[in-house]
Amino acid sequence: MTGDRRRMSYKFQRLTVYNMALGYLDGVYVLSRSLPGSERFNLQSQLERAATSIVLNIAEGSTSQSDGEQNRFLGMALRSYLETIACMDIIERQGYLDGSLLAGVRTSGHDLFVKLQAFRKALQPPVVRSRSPVSRLPSRGSSPPSSVSGSSSPVPRLLSPTQRHQSPVSRLPSPVKEEL
Repeated sequence: MTGDRRRMSYKFQRLTVYNMALGYLDGVYVLSRSLPGSERFNLQSQLERAATSIVLNIAEGSTSQSDGEQNRFLGMALRSYLETIACMDIIERQGYLDGSLLAGVRTSGHDLFVKLQAFRKALQPPVVRSRSPVSRLPSRGSSPPSSVSGSSSPVPRLLSPTQRHQSPVSRLPSPVKEEL
């Protein structure tokens, strides 16, 4: 069984964002191999590990049991991407490579960043705007909802019906009212 093996295909291998990350990794490797030998165990290694982490987190997140978990892995991929940007900033600042050499990789990286963000957003549940609890309070003169006034309610009744309809200041003891 040597040459007739078929390559298995996994879900993440069909993701556009995964393939974009592989392309970005290729560009990062070309750049990192152009760094001086003195940076082999520092910037070169850090840049390659961060770019590799992007690809690996996308792959690992795709096997997640929930959208929330996949979203978490995509968040880690984004952080690793930002780490590569910081490495490239240092490389450019130290004069190891010209900014024009970095431009193409930065552009493909930005496209990857946008795609990762969009993927994360698509995985997030829709935001349901809750209404203000104030809008659900009974108006003056109306009776409280039956769930609050029923004897089985776990919420203790702190104010009598008369007190609930008074202003907060009128419920204060007399000496406190005089200070106001």
